[in-house]
Amino acid sequence: MPSASASAYAIGDLQGCCSSLLSLLEKIDSTTPNSHLIFVGDLVNRGPQSLQTLRLIRALGERAQAVLGNHDLHLLAAAHGIRKLHRSDTLDEILNAPDRDELLDWLRHRPLALCLQDHLFVHAGVLPQWSATKTLSLAQEVADVLQGPNWVDFLREMYGNQPLHWNDDLQGNDRLRCIVNALTRLRFCDKDGTMELAAKESTGISLPGYLPWFDAPQRQTEDVTVVFGHWSTLGLIQRPNLLGLDTGCVWGGKLTAVRLADRALLQVSCPQAQRPG
Repeated sequence: MPSASASAYAIGDLQGCCSSLLSLLEKIDSTTPNSHLIFVGDLVNRGPQSLQTLRLIRALGERAQAVLGNHDLHLLAAAHGIRKLHRSDTLDEILNAPDRDELLDWLRHRPLALCLQDHLFVHAGVLPQWSATKTLSLAQEVADVLQGPNWVDFLREMYGNQPLHWNDDLQGNDRLRCIVNALTRLRFCDKDGTMELAAKESTGISLPGYLPWFDAPQRQTEDVTVVFGHWSTLGLIQRPNLLGLDTGCVWGGKLTAVRLADRALLQVSCPQAQRPG
């Protein structure tokens, strides 16, 4: 696996904004040609070019890595009739594409977490009681199922908010669902790591009794830099051990890339804001 060097960039949520991605890649290549790219998930949906986005990232080959986001999992579930398309979804082009099976197979083989040197990549968050090593191990448990022969059966059991609290004794679909919810949906938890999954993204960071997952006391991933997306209302977050990269491109904000070695920032604007839904 490539190391987090001067030629590695982390890139925020794309959500089908392929034209913005192409503009961002031009900026990256003019600064650091052939740099390694790590996407924090939600490659597709809500934006106007989900099919083109998925094809482009897949075509980048070994140059690019991506973790799965909740919208990516939604695509996999919708493709098998497990979830209905929402009114604001923009996935029909993928579902009707001649190469849909190849694209979906590529997508389901993406991890839910990955690590490059001291950077831990997830889409949404990490429960405070999980270390980086444990996060990667738990993410691999889900990947083993998604990449196995019974992956569609798991998708049927993946949705739901329970259990809200992690326990090492969890087994089966309850265990896998808790892992998926933390890595792809988490925004708030209480000081003991119990997840709050009902609040919409537009909610601020002041839910009574809850706090952003990254502010939980004694968070076990404080010894690494966690890189995440999923929370566009937060905007860009740059702390010594935290990078929040969802800057709301699909909602008329910006698409963001950060060079891992020195925190150099590159951004492009979305040419056309989409309507939240």
